[in-house]
Amino acid sequence: MTSLPREIVGARFDPALMQRAREKSWAALHGIRARMHPGISEIEAKAAAREVLGALGCERLWHPVIIRIGANTVKTYRQASDPGVRLGENDSYFIDLGLVFDGHEGDVGDTFIVGHAPGRQACAEAARALFGEVATAWRSQELSGHALYAFAGERAEAMGWRLNHAIKGHRVGDFPHAIHQGGDLGDLEASPSGGLWILEIQIAHPTEPFGAFHEDLLTA
Repeated sequence: MTSLPREIVGARFDPALMQRAREKSWAALHGIRARMHPGISEIEAKAAAREVLGALGCERLWHPVIIRIGANTVKTYRQASDPGVRLGENDSYFIDLGLVFDGHEGDVGDTFIVGHAPGRQACAEAARALFGEVATAWRSQELSGHALYAFAGERAEAMGWRLNHAIKGHRVGDFPHAIHQGGDLGDLEASPSGGLWILEIQIAHPTEPFGAFHEDLLTA
């Protein structure tokens, strides 16, 4: 499949099952989205997420469910949310899922708006658009992981947003991918193979306390 040491997979790895895990992860994300409403807290949203994941037959999590609301959307996955935040009438939130189906890892994330919040809506749309531009650059130019994130930073700035450079993407595969020590996509000095790497994009408004997140599997 690949000669890169950082792209090693296990004996049971199956690209078709990786795609299935991706599809079911997106179904889970939109199932959680359907349960979001003004007034809900991050803790309550995660409780709703557990019900959705159980109904879809998720085997396990490979990283905790992350749901960020309002000003917490500028925080990275390693940072704790400010407590007590609830979804406002005109607000934004993002969902980040790391799920295992059929022994394979899905990792998806996206940002959504409730009510009327034009600035936050623009930020969410920019995160998706930037993801698309970076993924297209990978497909057309075979850029290294490092070059992809350099490109992402340049494009984010040109679009008027601030890229969170602490978010660099990562490997996925048959669970657990961590034993292969693939590391961060943003540190990869080769062009990543399709179906093995998650491209993560997190941006923020340059002055206001909100951001947006989008991630998905890089596929040819």
